[in-house]
Amino acid sequence: MISDETAYCRYLDGDESAAELLVERYGDALTLYLNSILHDLQEAEDLMVEAFAQVFAKESPIRKDGCFKAHLYKTARSLALRHSRRLRLFLPLADLPLEPQDSALAETELFRTEQNRQLYRALAQLKKEYRETLYLVYFEEMSYRETAQVLGRTEQQVTNLVHRGKQRLKQLLEREGYEHAE
Repeated sequence: MISDETAYCRYLDGDESAAELLVERYGDALTLYLNSILHDLQEAEDLMVEAFAQVFAKESPIRKDGCFKAHLYKTARSLALRHSRRLRLFLPLADLPLEPQDSALAETELFRTEQNRQLYRALAQLKKEYRETLYLVYFEEMSYRETAQVLGRTEQQVTNLVHRGKQRLKQLLEREGYEHAE
């Protein structure tokens, strides 16, 4: 499997399949991220396409120590923030229907769905900077460095935001009766 940066450089050298690979790799996740900001799936899809277009239109490749994913998400975030002045909550993915195969699985899935609902309700109550930082680190699995690039902050600021966001999230969940096993 080739790295994102290698695929990007191949695209710049004229390999259209490299661009397709990157869109396939990040298109859906980026759309969901944008939808978490905009709360409008059609607009999120349009901005996803526009973000890729802007990244692909650059004539110089991302620096060797740069991260394609972080650069793409930063571009998309800028587009979304321009489009909407206010960040909104993200779509709870836990509402997607799942069909458990037996009663034990059904009970487990019901419990997991309720836990996810509690988590999303608590996330909705967080300050937007905590919510967005936690989303990028945990849902998009970005490193602190990549998250810092996307948000235009330092790694230390991201570390602090994650720590404070997790503390606040824990408080909110405990208030709703959620017990965390340590």
